[in-house]
Amino acid sequence: MRASRRTAATIAATTLATGSLIWAPTAFAEAPDIPPGAIEITKKDPDGTLLAGAAFSLLDTLNGTKALTGKTATNGILRFENVHPGTYRLKETDSGSPIHELAPDQDVIVTPEHTVKLTVIDTFKPAELLVKKIDKKTGKPLAGAVINITSATGTGKALTLTTGKDGTATTKLPVSSRTGTAYTATETKAPTGYQLDTTPVKITAKPAEKTTATFANTKKAQPTQPPTTPPTTPPVTPPTTPPVTPTTPPAKPSTPAPSSSATTTPATVPTASAPSPPTPEGSLAHTGADSNTWILVSGGALIAAGGATLIAIRRQKKSDEEGQSAG
Repeated sequence: MRASRRTAATIAATTLATGSLIWAPTAFAEAPDIPPGAIEITKKDPDGTLLAGAAFSLLDTLNGTKALTGKTATNGILRFENVHPGTYRLKETDSGSPIHELAPDQDVIVTPEHTVKLTVIDTFKPAELLVKKIDKKTGKPLAGAVINITSATGTGKALTLTTGKDGTATTKLPVSSRTGTAYTATETKAPTGYQLDTTPVKITAKPAEKTTATFANTKKAQPTQPPTTPPTTPPVTPPTTPPVTPTTPPAKPSTPAPSSSATTTPATVPTASAPSPPTPEGSLAHTGADSNTWILVSGGALIAAGGATLIAIRRQKKSDEEGQSAG
């Protein structure tokens, strides 16, 4: 303060003596330096594991140039020392891990003689999910299946996938743990002509890994055609054969006993053709074997009748001769 007053007095005296302001830099005391600050970065993942090898750059916000760079040590800590007070942009350039994402950039304000402590968390890289839909019998890929993906804990937003022409659909699943995050895949709509597969598929999504969920569908049964009833054909009734009425042959004529009287009237000689027996009413004409039987019976009757007549004639003649001899 005293130096400032002396400088001001010297400038005023010079001005009064000469009438003009004369610049005398040796008259000013040098301004003191502003003490620097520091930045300390602690690098972790969502599980709380400290991460080594993560690279950071401290960028000057005025011109974007790199002010400082460095990597986290085995304890997950990186310190930027002797940082001139001001505003900087902290940028992670390498996570140092194949399963971690880069943290987003952030602004850091450094003040004199103060250490800014930051905790930077690198999230896990998402898992890649491939959903496959196939025919259970043939393995043919099926399009148009709708699959719903939900977290096993019930948190987070559900994802909906629809299989394409190749029977597949892909998406990325957030992972919150190094050992993996559990999901459930459920089919909500089956491909056309197929039965819905209601069995949920369990999925464990691990950081930066690929996983597959396969659904196999069974084809719907074709509707059964009702049996066609064939037209009813009436049973064929065989022709009714009329019963054959047995034919009773005519009674054999009895031979008349010879009369003791000479005046015995000669018997009437029957005609050579015997009358045909009447055909029973309601019966059909006889054919085949029945006709032969009838002919044999009729012939026998005629022969018998003729023989009886001949015997009767001879007896009559003998009687007549004996009568004449006696007279």
